Amino acid sequence: MTQQLSFKLPAKPALGREDFFVTASNAMAVSLLESGFAWPSGKLVLTGPKGAGKTHLVHVWADQSGGRIVNATGLTEDAVPGLAQGPIAVEDVPVVADDTTRQKALFHLHNLVLANGHALIMTGQQAPNLWGLSLPDLQSRVQAATHAELQAPDDQLLAVVLAKLFNDRQITPKPDVIPYLVAHMDRSYATAARVVRRLDHLSLAEKRNLTRPLAVRGLTEIREAGPENDAAASG
Repeated sequence: MTQQLSFKLPAKPALGREDFFVTASNAMAVSLLESGFAWPSGKLVLTGPKGAGKTHLVHVWADQSGGRIVNATGLTEDAVPGLAQGPIAVEDVPVVADDTTRQKALFHLHNLVLANGHALIMTGQQAPNLWGLSLPDLQSRVQAATHAELQAPDDQLLAVVLAKLFNDRQITPKPDVIPYLVAHMDRSYATAARVVRRLDHLSLAEKRNLTRPLAVRGLTEIREAGPENDAAASG
């Protein structure tokens, strides 16, 4: 009897505009990022919880505008002149809230990009007034930007997020799995990612299709593990 082989394939996120589903919870942010929309300040702050789609939307915007994407943790003042030659998005700005060197680089990038007539996006999880940047001049400029917020998902969006996360991992759940998950899991992007990781792990480990009974067990194990044991629970 031939033994079924199980391969753990890498997750490949789909980041095209057609892969981003629009509902009431994210429609305003999507509209602000549509091609040709001119922000009054020339800059936009995009916020939302982890997994809300900030990076996805930034990639869509970069594709449409010809912009570049950098992480705040990698900014240096030497790189600023080159980065300021076109539209640019700086991700995870609050991560450098205590890093004066990175903040000074972002401050100079902010000023030069706008002086050159290009657009600037900055992203973070919380509202910009909560970023707590230690450089006051940078914090004030961040708060002067147009603000677009991605909110927690509604049921319709949560179902699509789950479907996308499964698809990124090349998993095809049974038809009743996603409706069950939407009805019984916490409404958050972080939980959706955790659930998909756990079910992927169980399905691979047991060489089983992703069925509702497996989904029930996966959710139960996550609840029993608790948030402090997320790494262990998600496999």
